[in-house]
Amino acid sequence: MATDNEQTHVSDNTMPRGDLCTRTLAMPADTNPSGDIFGGWLMSQMDIAGGVLASQIAEGRIATVAVDGMTFLRPVYVGDTVCVYGDIERIGNTSIVLHLEAWVLRRNQPPRIKVTEATFTFVAIDAEGRPRPVRSDEAKV
Repeated sequence: MATDNEQTHVSDNTMPRGDLCTRTLAMPADTNPSGDIFGGWLMSQMDIAGGVLASQIAEGRIATVAVDGMTFLRPVYVGDTVCVYGDIERIGNTSIVLHLEAWVLRRNQPPRIKVTEATFTFVAIDAEGRPRPVRSDEAKV
């Protein structure tokens, strides 16, 4: 994982891809033994954000079925504002694939820093938890 002091170019992206889905504050209770924010906490924040977007697209209940290419680019620290952005990659008959990125503001000051990205796959489900068709019209998103 690159540190903030390294001058390596971690990403060509200087702006988040997609729309803001959630924003939260990283707290001391979310740290690992090294004092950085635990990667599992960050992954859960991305899953929540993706779920918000996917449920809007599906117009109903969804379930996470896969996470691919989870890449932790930089650490997240206590006090960072964590913003998760989502972008539709594709919509299938019952599935929704989203590209999600987590960005932070350190001490609420620019610049934004991309810390994590992944592809999440969700499936639209009915009241019994069985796959159901996703609506085809993306205009309401």
